[in-house]
Amino acid sequence: MKKHILLLLVLLPTMAWAQFDTYFTDASLRVDYVLTGNHDETTFSLNELIREPYWSGSKTNLIDTLQFGNYIVKVYEAGTDKLLFSKGYQNLYGEWTTTPEALNLTKSFDESVIVPFPKVEIDIVLSYRNWEGELKEGMRLTVSPDDYFIRNYDNLNLPVYDAWIGNKDFTKAVDIVILPEGYTQAEMGKFVKDCDFFVKSLFSYAPYDRYRESFNVRGVMAPSAESGCTMPGDHIYKNTAMRFSFWTFDSERYCMSTDNRDIRDLAGQVPYDQIYVLVNTEKYGGGGIYNFYCSSASSNSFSSDVIIHEFGHGFAGLADEYYTDETGYDHMYNLDIEPWEPNLTTLKDFSNKWGDMMDEDTPIPTRRMRQHERTIGVYEGGGYEAKGMYSPYMDCLMKTFKGHEFCPVCQRAIERMILYYSK
Repeated sequence: MKKHILLLLVLLPTMAWAQFDTYFTDASLRVDYVLTGNHDETTFSLNELIREPYWSGSKTNLIDTLQFGNYIVKVYEAGTDKLLFSKGYQNLYGEWTTTPEALNLTKSFDESVIVPFPKVEIDIVLSYRNWEGELKEGMRLTVSPDDYFIRNYDNLNLPVYDAWIGNKDFTKAVDIVILPEGYTQAEMGKFVKDCDFFVKSLFSYAPYDRYRESFNVRGVMAPSAESGCTMPGDHIYKNTAMRFSFWTFDSERYCMSTDNRDIRDLAGQVPYDQIYVLVNTEKYGGGGIYNFYCSSASSNSFSSDVIIHEFGHGFAGLADEYYTDETGYDHMYNLDIEPWEPNLTTLKDFSNKWGDMMDEDTPIPTRRMRQHERTIGVYEGGGYEAKGMYSPYMDCLMKTFKGHEFCPVCQRAIERMILYYSK
């Protein structure tokens, strides 16, 4: 029996790879779509389908078993219930719906998902979770690989800087593309140095330091017309490549962009799993959205910690663990259901979180006391909520920069994601 189990474990990756080659090519299909709505309702509409030149995701882990994110894309063999691919993600629109503005206003956001380009006709289903956590289908479309309305990607032939290549087989690595925001042509040398700083920062934190060969980092050298970043609160407006701006959702340090198409067009110059935008400014700030993109200031004294903190959001789906800062959100989480993030819990369904990492005698909830500073527990406060939400450690890079390290729970979540992409 043991021999049969061992043989199955050996064959599973080969079988998954065979399935990829049966149904998909080495290119990607980008689905550009529009989300329109407010706090109470959401509609999806198709914008455009684009064939991009690279598929950099895993060819063996095609089905998302983590189920992170309030949005999910699923690919089926057309007309059947045979699931070929799935992936969870977040987006800027979803965050906006939790702001006070969304209670009184309807807005539209451009969004995208990336799936392997098909060899056969497929059904693509985009779904989202509502406030009650129920999965709702938002859009379904059937796509033929021969559809002449699928636009071929326009390669801009921009110079690419290979900041770090740990595995030349990009389907077995975490591929990060770094995009420059607010760097003029004359500042491309600074961008190269900032890419090197990103790599140095990434691999100076655990658990990334143990997985250097599982990452590739490339910078796309796309200049902006003007240097710097838009800061509406200071009445500063810049003509930049991707139109990033501080004061996103009226939060001064939140630096994001609604210019999704330009971000995706620049990222598609190289194979990528994660997008990181370095913003050419000394102002403290940034942002990160799971499986969408991350951003941070490149020239701030906290740059290294901010880079790692934001990448924790975008790459591993880690939530903010602080709960006293003022944000633009009007209760981001429904405290009556369990959040999907691996480092938060409402104790509504704690069984799949970090209980297996706790000592049996650690109380639940756990008091924030000096004796518990290095103890994995269940501490009230997290996700911008002081009550009803709990986090696993008294302090962590997802809370403050005092310790300059991730807690064991966040480290495990990051490690699992690295293995998900690289195996």
